[in-house]
Amino acid sequence: MPFDAHALDTLDFPRVREALASRTATRYGFERAQAVVPSSDEGRLNRELDQVEDALFGVNLNLGGVNDIRPLFHRALDGKILAGQELLEVAYTLDAAMTLRRSVVQGSRGPLRELAVRIGDHVALVRRSLESLDRDGQVRDDASPRLRQIRRRLNPLRNEIREKLTAMLDRWADMLQEHLVTIRRDRYVLPVKAQYVNSVQGIVVDASATGQTYFVEPAAVTPLNNELARLQLEEEAEVRRILLELSGLVANEPGLAGTLDVLGELDLIAAKARLAREWRLNRPERAERGDYDLREARHPLIENAVPNDLQLGGTKMLLITGPNMGGKTVTLKTLGLAVLMHQCGMYVAAARARLPVVRDVLVDIGDDQSIEASLSTFAAHLRNLRHILEEASPDTLLLVDELGSGTDPQEGAALSQALLERLLGQDARGVITSHLAPLKLFALETPGLRNASMGFDVESLSPTYRLQVGQPGRSYALAIARRMGLPEDVTSRSESILGPEGGMLEKLLENLEHERDALRRELDTAVRARRESEAELQRVQEERAELQARRDELIAEAHNRAEAVYAEALDQVRTLRARAREDVARPRVMEELRQLRRAAQAERPQPQEFKGDPLKVGSQVDVPAYGSTGQVLEVRGDELVVQLGVMKVNVRRRDVRLKQEEKVKVAAFAGGGPASFQRELQLRGQHVEEAIEELRGAISEAAALRETPLRVVHGKGQGVLRRLIRDYLKTDKRVASFHDAEPYQGGHGVTIVNIKI
Repeated sequence: MPFDAHALDTLDFPRVREALASRTATRYGFERAQAVVPSSDEGRLNRELDQVEDALFGVNLNLGGVNDIRPLFHRALDGKILAGQELLEVAYTLDAAMTLRRSVVQGSRGPLRELAVRIGDHVALVRRSLESLDRDGQVRDDASPRLRQIRRRLNPLRNEIREKLTAMLDRWADMLQEHLVTIRRDRYVLPVKAQYVNSVQGIVVDASATGQTYFVEPAAVTPLNNELARLQLEEEAEVRRILLELSGLVANEPGLAGTLDVLGELDLIAAKARLAREWRLNRPERAERGDYDLREARHPLIENAVPNDLQLGGTKMLLITGPNMGGKTVTLKTLGLAVLMHQCGMYVAAARARLPVVRDVLVDIGDDQSIEASLSTFAAHLRNLRHILEEASPDTLLLVDELGSGTDPQEGAALSQALLERLLGQDARGVITSHLAPLKLFALETPGLRNASMGFDVESLSPTYRLQVGQPGRSYALAIARRMGLPEDVTSRSESILGPEGGMLEKLLENLEHERDALRRELDTAVRARRESEAELQRVQEERAELQARRDELIAEAHNRAEAVYAEALDQVRTLRARAREDVARPRVMEELRQLRRAAQAERPQPQEFKGDPLKVGSQVDVPAYGSTGQVLEVRGDELVVQLGVMKVNVRRRDVRLKQEEKVKVAAFAGGGPASFQRELQLRGQHVEEAIEELRGAISEAAALRETPLRVVHGKGQGVLRRLIRDYLKTDKRVASFHDAEPYQGGHGVTIVNIKI
């Protein structure tokens, strides 16, 4: 069911529609914007909002070069011949449409791509038009073989005629009005003076307005002019045929109407995105039926409008009271426009908005009295309220301004209370404004109905336009009267007439305002303190991050220095190995080599773990449940895979104990002589270059000391270190052979190296 047109006009929605239309780039989009109406189709709304988001953050919808070619298309459908410029306009528009399609398909995140692919492929029509017409819309010579042939004969013929007439200029010089060749009625002629017209042989084609000059076609060029006229007629016929052919192509172009329809949709989407950008609108979120939540909502048509928060949900209806000109009606229209814009697939004027999809907005705002219809203000309100009562439900939004006005206040209050009770019984949602004091009391004690007011500064007699939910508003009538200069005796007499009971509610509201202001000041103080604490916390965190970064820099610097020392030691090792090749110096050099290796291992930086797990691959652990000690092969979260002799077992972390004596292990090959030579080489976890260098040194020592075999522990992992170690062993001539260890001694994680002795 369409939304009530009266409600749209009352909420100033036509002004939003005009603003949207003014931001379109084509006639297609303009017409669509002018026809925009709210929809209750939730799927359509989500799709349109997705398209606007895509246009804002994904694709730049540039519709430059797109013209309204629908009249030309319809003329072509009627069999009319389009002029060359008109055909070019069609071709340029379709070419721009295809360019837009390519741009959207490449840049869209999805929603607009689905729309753009509906633009047809009009390459053939565009190519044929541009090949047949020049920039001025004239048919090109090569538009057809027949036209090319005709124009190849026309130009030489024109030159021949001009040459003959030019040659006659001197012979007829005394009889000519001007010394030139001209064209009259598509025939080449000479301007002859009137007194000599009978003295020349030729045909009079035309005369000047004064009768002093006759334009004569000499007999010598008459056959040539006749031939020229015949060729021109053939040219016109061929040009007409080509234009008729191109017009037929336009009329029969498949998908052209669909392309124009998509261009209109894309232009409307671009206008919505442009409006959202210029008005600082945001995308609304979907809410459940009857649940409204607007944060920092503002009227989009009011410059520098004061933003307000507005919620409906647990509170079914909001009763806003307070003085006139305080912003009550603007608040109603702000909520109404947000709902209407959302249901037109547009962004809304709020920092954050959660809105349901409603089937209608029911409005009673303004004075609809009509002299012609004999309706008073009150009668007009009653007519609108009757319609609201008939249609109100959880999936409608009602906006009522000045409820109970236009009649006796007591009767108006009684009628208004009855209406509110009926609307609450229908589970309706809405915002209502009023000046009636009994309604304020009714809202205080009625579930689902909540008081609210618009802020007002008594000192300056000016509204703040801030919505204050939870407290009814004061009228400020007497305070304003005093500030406006009414005599004191008049205002005092007003207070006495009002009596203590009449002013009781105003006094209560005044006290509540004072308490609210005090609470607000305390809240502001608490908020400032919290912000200061957050700022201090941020400063401490930044300092901590700086210290952490400095610590990491120092560790990295120390690591680099240690690596340099280690590299220098390796160079010395290579030098000693070269000396060790001499049999005489071998024992002494090998002893120096072992000492240097121990020093290098001591200087080598060890990985530091400030936070880490002490249980890792390679750790030696006691497993009390099995009464045995083994090595950790894998770490699987809370489970460990441990090698116990020839058996692998899965145990939990809490069921093992780390062997403290295994945490630090002296590097292999540390000793003072042959008796301290270690045949097991631990390379697990080392870089490839370090591991190969250590392996090379171990093989050198083993060969020198005639120790064999070596047990090289490299681990399994992904097998990279194992493969590279074995590639090296194949190239070392001191290695006799190598193979995997027995399964119960490490299997693929250990390589046994036999040294040539």
